[in-house]
Amino acid sequence: MASPDSTRQQRRPTMKDVAAAAGVSLKTVSRVVNGEANVNETLRTAVLESIAELGFRPNAGARGLRQGRSGTVGLLLEDVADPFYSILSRAVEEVAREHGTMVFAGSSAEDPARERELALAFCERRVDGLIVVPAGASHSYLLPEMRAGIPVVFVDRPPGDIEADMVLTDNTGGTRRGVDHLLAHGHRRIGFIGDAPEIYTAGERLRGYREALESAGIDFSDELVTQAPPNPESTAAALDRLLAGPSPATALLCGNSRTTVSVLRELARREASLALVGFDDLELGDLLQPGLTVVAQDPAAMGAAAARLLFQRITGGPPGDAAGDASGPTQTITIGTRLIARGSGEIPPP
Repeated sequence: MASPDSTRQQRRPTMKDVAAAAGVSLKTVSRVVNGEANVNETLRTAVLESIAELGFRPNAGARGLRQGRSGTVGLLLEDVADPFYSILSRAVEEVAREHGTMVFAGSSAEDPARERELALAFCERRVDGLIVVPAGASHSYLLPEMRAGIPVVFVDRPPGDIEADMVLTDNTGGTRRGVDHLLAHGHRRIGFIGDAPEIYTAGERLRGYREALESAGIDFSDELVTQAPPNPESTAAALDRLLAGPSPATALLCGNSRTTVSVLRELARREASLALVGFDDLELGDLLQPGLTVVAQDPAAMGAAAARLLFQRITGGPPGDAAGDASGPTQTITIGTRLIARGSGEIPPP
């Protein structure tokens, strides 16, 4: 067991300490620490040995101030625990790592006030840029930061009242693909359960559902649509409506993964069966009986695209690339979806 003296907080070693231990000048230590090439190898070895012995670590914050960059970016998500956002976050991290940059991440929990609080807290820590999954409808609070040179890229949803770079999923095309798949398997009474209508992605997915039906010559019916935050009560009420009456729904499209999980639980409780397509893939979805048919997004591609766009803004980007100019025109990148047929979306109507 360590003694109290050994665990007592001690002063961090400085470059002066390294210089004294190695018997070299402070300038030589600085040149070694900063990776400069023109240093005598004997002196370099002495400095590196002293650094290892003392446990010296350079002050990244001070170095960032000298270089005009902090070597950090902020990533603001809806929920870092959500599988979709964890994949997106990992992709951002991988690109940031290529640029020698750390990622600060936080969750807004769909709260606009918390989104603003976290975004400005990141800016106070002088991050080099921000990637934001917006929770609110107003982002003008970021304009002073953007004018001060902090680039911002929005991902998954567009910003509310400012122009900025963004990376989105083809939400409308994705739900059209899901509905078309159910239509191709003979369904005409297709229900839709989506998230709260004020959420951008929920609205876009409902639009794709409506467009697919209209293209097939089927009238849109409000009685087949529910939009509400997914929870057991709202899901049970939605299925009560969809499965009641003389013409119940024979198929269902779920607007996101949380809604799909809620629906699967309720259907299992009722021992009910209907064709089902989910928007977003689920881990172990292929192990269900039948396997879950989904419209799959690509959160890794979204995160990587957002991070690359951000670093083009930060570093200046390739020659002649407008994204490398902080004052250049904003860009929108749309990532496609794909339909994965596993069985639940191929159940025929009774």
